[in-house]
Amino acid sequence: MKVMNSYSLEKDNVVGNVRIYKKESDYVPTYELQIPELEAATEAMLDHIRQQLVKHVKVKITEMLNPDSMEDIKRRFLQKASELIKLEFPSMSEDTQKSLAGRLVHEMLGLGAIELLLADDDLEEIVINNSKEPVWVYHKSIGWLKTNIMIPSEDQIYNYAALIGRRVGRQITNLMPLMDAHLLTGDRVNAVLFPIASKGNNITLRRFARNPWTIVNFISPEIHTLSKEIAAVVWLAMENELNMIVAGGTASGKTSFLNAIMPFIPPNQRVISIEDTRELMLPKFMHWIPLTTREPNPEGKGEVSMLDLMVNSLRMRPDRIVLGEIRRQREAEVLFEAMHTGHSVYATLHADNAEQVRRRLISPPIELPESMLEALHLVVVQFRHRARGIRRTFELAEVVPKESERGFRVDINVLYRWNPKKDSFDKVIKSDSLFDRSEKTRLFDEISMRTGKKAKEIEEDLKEKQVILQYMLDNKINHVDAVGKMIAEVYRDKDYVLEAIKKKKKPEDIIGKEFTRR
Repeated sequence: MKVMNSYSLEKDNVVGNVRIYKKESDYVPTYELQIPELEAATEAMLDHIRQQLVKHVKVKITEMLNPDSMEDIKRRFLQKASELIKLEFPSMSEDTQKSLAGRLVHEMLGLGAIELLLADDDLEEIVINNSKEPVWVYHKSIGWLKTNIMIPSEDQIYNYAALIGRRVGRQITNLMPLMDAHLLTGDRVNAVLFPIASKGNNITLRRFARNPWTIVNFISPEIHTLSKEIAAVVWLAMENELNMIVAGGTASGKTSFLNAIMPFIPPNQRVISIEDTRELMLPKFMHWIPLTTREPNPEGKGEVSMLDLMVNSLRMRPDRIVLGEIRRQREAEVLFEAMHTGHSVYATLHADNAEQVRRRLISPPIELPESMLEALHLVVVQFRHRARGIRRTFELAEVVPKESERGFRVDINVLYRWNPKKDSFDKVIKSDSLFDRSEKTRLFDEISMRTGKKAKEIEEDLKEKQVILQYMLDNKINHVDAVGKMIAEVYRDKDYVLEAIKKKKKPEDIIGKEFTRR
């Protein structure tokens, strides 16, 4: 047996030890979570305490349905559980008493042993396939692992799914056996009930980082998702309100990239985001209204679709509209109409390269008239290399409208492409500059038209943006609020920020201590 990794986890004073190992006879490694076993007498006493907690801690239905009340309910349960445990186990150590109280809260208000898995920052996915198989997890650096955790019954899996749904206003029943929801921590949840899931009730939890990746994380040498140069070009495009689609395959980092570039929006603009499940997280000081869809009730009433929200958002005076994912023709039509009416729009789409984005948009089932694509300026393509365990920005391309003898069409002009052999981001055009007039890029034409700047001035702006990105990287300014604050300061007084960087001032001198205490 080969031990691949070992570490400890802690949540609500419950401590577990993780050991990841692989036996020669196994096809996949095992993720073993070790929690101290309780004696039979202790377990029996905890059952008694559970009954006492239900009697003493009164919870209103309105509280259970209010996400803001859950932390208060949890605090009350922990406090009363600690009191009861001290009465029943007076000679037990304080740490053990706290651990037992945490266990009770995980079982009564949470997802049992799954709560500790949700505390593991190395995990991306937690999957319950049914009650007859172990829980599986997807580890960031190792891949799929089977755990030693079993859910005792199909009813328990259903109870977990129903509990998650109730807290965010979703339902899962025999009539509605599919559910997309999220935990209060932001982690995404998908559940499918038997017999639709023919092997048993199924829950998939996609765990998101508590501090989402920012553009600074993306350009760091350790992660190396994209280069400073590409990041600066995207910043320049968003500053000048160019429309953009972020494409890629499943789990390629589309939403993470979209979230990372949102702080490039000036903070004095109103942002409306529309998602099926809340995933985006913008800096707290931005003028941001997040909207989420709602499924119909068992009678088929009460549905709020993405299309409903998109149409409604146009009446909310948005400066920028962010759409979680383009799936259907009508959604795409409304989105591109918003572009044509002067709104800056950003969205994600499943596609493997920029040319495929064009084909998907003009082919069934979306099937937009090609002339509508003229409003789209840039396409960013994310790529996940499963074998190497890396994510990269595969392409940055511009959409170029063309008039020809055969009529109107749009071409895709790739500006940057990832080189897998060198693991580098190479400029595709021949010139050293994107803004060389001989290249005749649409990007230059659009930015020059909007700003009145010449090529040399735009190049200088790009270099300044790279200096600011490098400063954030060097000074570990990578929290979403801190990155947003830094960019907001650039919009307020770029010369001051550049001068402060030149004089090697500390981050707190630019963005304040509040944003550097992370």
